[in-house]
Amino acid sequence: MPARIYLDHAATTPLRPEAAAAIALGVAHWANPSSPHAEGRKARSLLEDARVRIKAALGWNGELIFTSGASESAAIALSGAKAGFKLVSAVEHESILQAARGAEQVSVLADGALDADALADALEGQYAPLLALQSINSETGNLQDFSQIAQAVRGAGGLLLVDAAQSAGKLPLPPEADMVVLSAHKLGGPVGIGALLVRDFAMLEPAGGQERGYRRGTENMPAALGFAAALDASLQGPYFAPGVEQAVERLAQNVRAIGGVWLSDQLAHPTPFIHAIAMPAMSGSAQLMRFDMLGFAVSQGSACSSGSLKQSHVLQAMGIASEEAARIIRMSAGWNTSVEDIELFAEAWLAMARESVGRAA
Repeated sequence: MPARIYLDHAATTPLRPEAAAAIALGVAHWANPSSPHAEGRKARSLLEDARVRIKAALGWNGELIFTSGASESAAIALSGAKAGFKLVSAVEHESILQAARGAEQVSVLADGALDADALADALEGQYAPLLALQSINSETGNLQDFSQIAQAVRGAGGLLLVDAAQSAGKLPLPPEADMVVLSAHKLGGPVGIGALLVRDFAMLEPAGGQERGYRRGTENMPAALGFAAALDASLQGPYFAPGVEQAVERLAQNVRAIGGVWLSDQLAHPTPFIHAIAMPAMSGSAQLMRFDMLGFAVSQGSACSSGSLKQSHVLQAMGIASEEAARIIRMSAGWNTSVEDIELFAEAWLAMARESVGRAA
């Protein structure tokens, strides 16, 4: 077996070489982009170039605010949106739930899709609501269908905030979004930079400082260049290497055959990027330790909550029994995952599952 195999790309994905080169360029020209001298103007020029490139790559015609990451982007949107009542889905990332503390949670169906009836009830009688909803769920890989959701929110005169941290650079942005949360390190860019896309600044209250007065703090120009380069690279061709998706499907067949649960089978709109897998008769925490010793990096839910002993709120909201939820791990592939990586993981998973079934017999 080669050196360690990384299959936790939903938590963070390795820096693309194009991003590393762009960061080096930014460091070589570093100055404060707000300074009026020649060095500052050069830094400002590079920062604005990154802004233009990211918007062009995503097909976004509105505004872009650079932030320190998805968590800050969500906090700016949820605290500054010119909206009344705030709503979030019950399966949002922990950072969204924290930023929207006090907001009403909208339930989801067993397949992970937002419950349209529950949304209609929550919107009833509300003025200019804001709904925050993740595009690809970071624990299950389910993709939300925004068409009817957006129609309901628009009908109430509201705004739609989309957390696209797991989907940007992989799938097109939902055209219905009014604001979009982005994270560079989920697509091969550097840690410590993200963005908030805003259809129109009129939707957001300014907070003073940099970024057109919508975010305080000196802009991280080198990281912005790395963000743009990573996004450009991710859109040059298929996200996965040839054969990776087929290898993942072979893994799924093995999981089903031995009596495990391939949660993607139950989802409304499964995606190939994130898979939740329940092994028969072995807890997820025990699996994580075993896989780590074998040289595989996988996780148990999102990185923000995987160290917690409490049950995943996402799986709980979907109605998954606690006994099954306790046996689920998350495997997420990325831009540098190879077919061999998946095949070796499948071999290790199957051997561990056979052992667990044998002990339980």
